[in-house]
Amino acid sequence: MFNRPLYDANANGGASPLGDLPEWDLSDLYTSEDAAELKRDLDWLEQACTSFATDYEGKLEGLDAAGFLDCVLRNEKINQVAGRIMSFAGLRYYQLTTDAGRAKFMADLQEKITNFTTPLVFFTLEINRLADDHLDGLHAQNADLARYKPVFDRIRAMKPYQLSDELEKFLHDLGVVGDAWERLFDETIAGLEFEVDGEALNIEGTLNLLTDPDRAKREAAARELATVFAENIKIFARVHNTQAKEKEIVDRWRGMETAQLGRHLSNQVEPEVVEALRNAVVGAYPKLSHRYYELKRKWLGLDKMQVWDRNAPLPMEDTRIVNWAEAETTVMEAYNAFDPRMGEIAEPFFRKGWIDAGVKPGKAPGAFAHPTVTNVHPYVMLNYLGKPRDVMTLAHELGHGVHQVLAAEQGEMLSSTPLTLAETASVFGEMLTFRKMLDGATDTAQRKVMLAGKVEDMINTVVRQIAFYDFECKLHAARRGGELTPDDINALWMSVQAESLGPAFEFMDGYETFWAYIPHFVHSPFYVYAYAFGDGLVNALYAVYAEGDAGFEDKYFEMLKAGGSKHHKELLAPFGLDASDPAFWDKGLSMISGFIDELEAMED
Repeated sequence: MFNRPLYDANANGGASPLGDLPEWDLSDLYTSEDAAELKRDLDWLEQACTSFATDYEGKLEGLDAAGFLDCVLRNEKINQVAGRIMSFAGLRYYQLTTDAGRAKFMADLQEKITNFTTPLVFFTLEINRLADDHLDGLHAQNADLARYKPVFDRIRAMKPYQLSDELEKFLHDLGVVGDAWERLFDETIAGLEFEVDGEALNIEGTLNLLTDPDRAKREAAARELATVFAENIKIFARVHNTQAKEKEIVDRWRGMETAQLGRHLSNQVEPEVVEALRNAVVGAYPKLSHRYYELKRKWLGLDKMQVWDRNAPLPMEDTRIVNWAEAETTVMEAYNAFDPRMGEIAEPFFRKGWIDAGVKPGKAPGAFAHPTVTNVHPYVMLNYLGKPRDVMTLAHELGHGVHQVLAAEQGEMLSSTPLTLAETASVFGEMLTFRKMLDGATDTAQRKVMLAGKVEDMINTVVRQIAFYDFECKLHAARRGGELTPDDINALWMSVQAESLGPAFEFMDGYETFWAYIPHFVHSPFYVYAYAFGDGLVNALYAVYAEGDAGFEDKYFEMLKAGGSKHHKELLAPFGLDASDPAFWDKGLSMISGFIDELEAMED
C-alpha cells in the first residue's frame, strides 16, 4: 500500500542563483491523471481484490505450502499496483498542495483503493489465527514461502492487539477520515502567507530566514512565524486533538498499554531499546546541546541566545551560495569515494527526473525520499536554496534513495525498512559527504565552521528529535485526560524546549506555538525518535568503517539490500554492534561530544 512520504524535520534551505534545478518526471508511474494505464490498473485492482477475497477468505488454514505462497504473491501484486497508483497521486499532490484538483484526485483515488481493499482485511486477521506450529510447518515445506517469515512475524506481533474482523474492516474504511485531517494540516501549512520586511513568503522561505546572517532579519522572521502560527493555532490544535483522540480510542480498543507501542511494533524495536536511547540522549543534554550553544553564544557575542539564533550562521562563516551543479559534484564524489557502486546507483536520480529540487509556491515544505514501488524507482523531493546544509540534505535524501533501490530486490512485502533502520543510509551518506568536505578544509577557521555546522546538524537530529519525542509522549498522555487547549499544548512544548536547549537561551513570546508546523506529529506519531536512532547507529557504524573493518563496504551493501527482511540485531551483528546494549548509544553520542571537544580546544 502507498506509504505517505515523510518530511525530514531537519531540512533547511538558502537562495539563487542556483543553476538549473531538476523537476520530477512522474511518467515512470503514469503519464497523466487520465492515462489509459491508470484506468487499466484501477480496473485490475478492483477485480483482483474481489477475486482474492473470494478465493481465500476463511480458507487460509486449509492451504498447503504452495497454495499459501500463491496467496502471498497475489497479495503482494495487489499491494504493488495500489502503491503505484497512490504514489503517483501523492507525489503530484506534494508538488502543488494548494491545487484543489490534485487534492481531489488523490482523495478520490485513496477512497477507491480503500473501498477495493476492504475485503482484504481478512488476510492479516486469518494469519494471526493460525497456530504457530502450523505456520512453521508451511515454512519448512517451502523455502520461497519461508522467505516471507519476517512479514508474518511483523503481522503476528499485532496478534495480541487484534480486534474482531468486523471492527478491523470498519477501522480500515475509516482511515480516509484520518487522512482528511492530515490533508487539512498540509493545505493549511502550504497556504500560510508571511510578510518579512515587505516581502511575501511561504513557510519554507520564512523558515529559511532563520539561518540568515542578519540577526534583525532572523528576528523578524521568527516573530512573523509566531504571529501567523498564533492566528491559525485553533486549526492546528483541532488537528492535533482529533488525531491524538482517534489514536487513543483505537489504542484503547486494541489494549495497547502506551501511545508509543504501535510505533515500536511497526519499527520492530523493543520499547526498552527506545527508552535506553531516550534516556542516554536526555542525560547527555548538558555535554551536547547545552555545551555547544554556550560556545555559539560566545561566538555570536550575545549575553543570551534567542530562538532565532539557534541556526544562525557563525560570524566567520562563508555565506556564498552553493549552486546545484556543485552540490551534485560534492555528493557524488563522496559517494563514489566510498564505493563506486554507490555512485552508480545515485547517478540516475540526477539524470532521469527522479529529483524535484526547486522551491515553488504551494509545494510541500521540507524534503523526503519516497520509494514508490519496487518495480519503479524512488523519487526525492527537496526545497533546495543553496546553503551548505542543503548539500547535506541532498546527501541525506539520496542515501534514502540508494537504500530504497537496493532494498527493492526484496520485493514489495519485504523491501520496506523499519523506521529505526530507514535513516541508516541517509545519515551515512551525510557523514560521507561531511568527511569529504572536512578533509578538503584549507585552514583552521574553515574546519571550525564545518565542525560547528555538523554538530548543529547532529544536535538537530538527535537532541531536537528526542525533545520532539518527549513532547509527543506528553501530548498523547495529556490528551487521554481530555481536550487540550492551544495553551495546554503550548505549555507541553515549552516544557521540553528549555530542557533540551539549555541555559544559553531565552524564549521570545510566541515561540510556544512552534509545535504547530512540525508535520511528523500529524503524519506519523512518534516517527521522530527514528532520526536519533539512525544517527546513533550510523555514528557507531562509521566508527567501525573508520577503523578499517575488513570488507566493510560489502557488509554495508548487504545490510541495505536486506530491507525489512532482518531485525536490527541481525543487521548489526556482522559489524560487531548491538543496539540493545545501553552502552551502544553512548558510543554514538561520544562522536558528537568529541566534535565539541575539538571546537572547545580551538578556543584556547
